[in-house]
Amino acid sequence: MVRRFALVAPALLALSCTLVPQQSFAVDGPKAKNSMADQAAKFVEQAEAQLKTLSVEAQRADWVKATYITDDTEQISALANQRLIEANVKLAKQAAKYDKFDLPPDVRRKLMLIKLAITLPGPADPKLSGELTQIAARMEGAYGKGKWTHKGKDGKDETLDIGEIEKIMAGSRDANELRDAWVGWHAVGAPMRSDYMRYVQIANQGARELGFKDTGALWRSKYDMPPDAFAAELDRLWDQVKPFYLSLHAYVRRRLRDTYGPDVVPANGPIPAQLLGNLWAQEWGNVYPIVAPKGADAAIDVTAALRAKHVDERGMVKYGENFFVSLGFPPLPATFWERSQFLKPRDRDVVCHASAWDVDADHDLRIKMCIDITGEDFTTIHHELGHNFYQRAYETQPFLYRDSANDGFHEAIGDAIALSITPSYLKQLGLIDAEPDASSDIGLLLKQAMDKIAFLPFGLVIDQWRWKVFSGEIKPENANAEWWRLREKYQGIRPPVERTEADFDPGAKYHVPANVPYTRYFLARILQFQFHRAMCQAAGTTGPLNRQSIYGNKAAGAKLQKMLEMGLSKPWPDALDAMTGQRQMDATAILDYFAPLKVWLDKQNEGQPIGW
Repeated sequence: MVRRFALVAPALLALSCTLVPQQSFAVDGPKAKNSMADQAAKFVEQAEAQLKTLSVEAQRADWVKATYITDDTEQISALANQRLIEANVKLAKQAAKYDKFDLPPDVRRKLMLIKLAITLPGPADPKLSGELTQIAARMEGAYGKGKWTHKGKDGKDETLDIGEIEKIMAGSRDANELRDAWVGWHAVGAPMRSDYMRYVQIANQGARELGFKDTGALWRSKYDMPPDAFAAELDRLWDQVKPFYLSLHAYVRRRLRDTYGPDVVPANGPIPAQLLGNLWAQEWGNVYPIVAPKGADAAIDVTAALRAKHVDERGMVKYGENFFVSLGFPPLPATFWERSQFLKPRDRDVVCHASAWDVDADHDLRIKMCIDITGEDFTTIHHELGHNFYQRAYETQPFLYRDSANDGFHEAIGDAIALSITPSYLKQLGLIDAEPDASSDIGLLLKQAMDKIAFLPFGLVIDQWRWKVFSGEIKPENANAEWWRLREKYQGIRPPVERTEADFDPGAKYHVPANVPYTRYFLARILQFQFHRAMCQAAGTTGPLNRQSIYGNKAAGAKLQKMLEMGLSKPWPDALDAMTGQRQMDATAILDYFAPLKVWLDKQNEGQPIGW
């Protein structure tokens, strides 16, 4: 679930806008230091003003492209993105000229952020920069227009969009139908292959011009630590949670084998990807009914409860808003309700992938979704509004600090709120009549783990693959094979049919053609539990962590607000400390939350093969 804010989105550069003038550095001595500090401060001030203007124009142009996909809107977006990239690159190069000077910490941090603001680094050559933005717009547009045409049950051709295909993946238990739907959607990636490899070449040239080894190194430099240290930090976090994932994988594989038979699911090998209830096998909650503990109560059916109350799309969003209001946050502005996209239009193609937007850096908050009345979208809405309330909390910061402490924080806030969607919360909303007994918690925890724990290795794979492509470790001629090697290594899954280099399966995942870094989602899965535990402690709630909710607690809301309003003004360990009292990300909270389930899984797996 992507967010749009600040410099991430393409922008339309106003013709009257000019770049911050180049500075002269021919000075020396004590006065020179003051002069350089003054020059740097002036540069930052002008750059911030310029970037804010460009950002507002960026959001408006990108909103139109995402909610009205045509050749014209793609072209407008490409040109806008080209202009923004060129401006960003020039500003970043100017900022780098102050690297060797002694400057005030605030100025130094803002200069660093100017250099790291670029996700798609275009080269200085306008021709190459233009080609890069054309490719980027073309790939995202191809994804948004992706469809699968096949023979329906009546023998006639049937054309399905991604939302309709996802419903098949979620609800079907026919292995052949699941295989066909999986293959049908993944065909969207193949035409992007040559574009993507060219995009890598051009983006890497732009990254090297900014002083980075490649685009992957640029992305990893955004975490207040050296790129290699950040990669090591991810390995450490994965090592903490891997034993839990292995236990979950073994249990799910055995239950799927019971359902589909040994000819489809191996006893000790990777799980076929199409059987896990999701196009990308990234979250497994849709197959919970297959693996649910025998005799355990089914997980609460939020979908049925919402539909029984005749909740519409707007009402779904109101539930999410009301949660934040209960913590002491003011309601969303009227423009949010007027300008957001809640429904998929019938008359045009749109990007349905859920996202949250801060369009004008001054209260124009929006979400873009094609909402279904389901428990999954109920949770997604809480997540997306987490972005919006974060955006509003830090809008009083200088422009360069209007972002989360790191991008994992932005994703974690809404998810931490969603952890408070407990039986007690649902009862307070009137969606259930009574809370299930605590004896049913294994089923509830397993349902959550099918999403939260199952996602963790997938959250690593996307960028592990891209970083290796950017660095040249993965070559174009084996890009798809390496994609599946990594997915088997981390996730223990395999494709339902043989894949070749004529395929380009990474392109079938939105974040790859859309140029959205993905590690933030892995970090968010870790951080959200740290945040949840800290807010519950502030709220003074008691009992098992998975049963605690902060709904309606102003003390927890005040603690949350304190961290949110810091934005990006301090390194992320400072923000983490403000919320949790810890300065290091760790998985102890997620392990504590699911501890009863781990004991149960290990008992179920006795005598069964673990791993693949």
